[in-house]
Amino acid sequence: MTMPTLASASPPPDLTAPADIGLETRLVLTGAAMTARLAQAAVAFEVNTAHIPTEPPLEIAAPLPLTPTLQPAPDSTPIAALLHRARHRLEQDGWCKDALYDEDGAICPIRAIRLEAHGDRSLADDACVLLLEAIQRDFTWAQTIPSWNAQQTSIAPVLLGFDRAAQLADTRSQ
Repeated sequence: MTMPTLASASPPPDLTAPADIGLETRLVLTGAAMTARLAQAAVAFEVNTAHIPTEPPLEIAAPLPLTPTLQPAPDSTPIAALLHRARHRLEQDGWCKDALYDEDGAICPIRAIRLEAHGDRSLADDACVLLLEAIQRDFTWAQTIPSWNAQQTSIAPVLLGFDRAAQLADTRSQ
């Protein structure tokens, strides 16, 4: 008995589509092959993960909605406290640029300071001076708060300016 040689063994079946069939037919054949592969992968996944214990999923209760409240000012000075309140008002009312306020009620930084100063113009002016100084530490080109505010594309740098100004007021005990 002779052993079949490699040359006499039958070649593996050609799984590629003949070149003369159309695109639609090739897509259907490829889709069928992918479906078979996905089914095989799903079975392999089930076999490979059968030993993992399954527990009922944890039920997570949604937290109760919280009513936003103004946190006490962490700053001990009047100007720092004013800047903190003005920052919070900007977050609540919304931020705008190129105007003191817009039709939606959003306000600019200077208006936020003036509203939270409750008529104390001197305190509001001192807070604006500190805010401008804090802004100019990072943006040397800024000449005024409105000109700097007009260049911003989001509220994030404005809030950061308020934070830095409040820290500056606190360190200076103003």
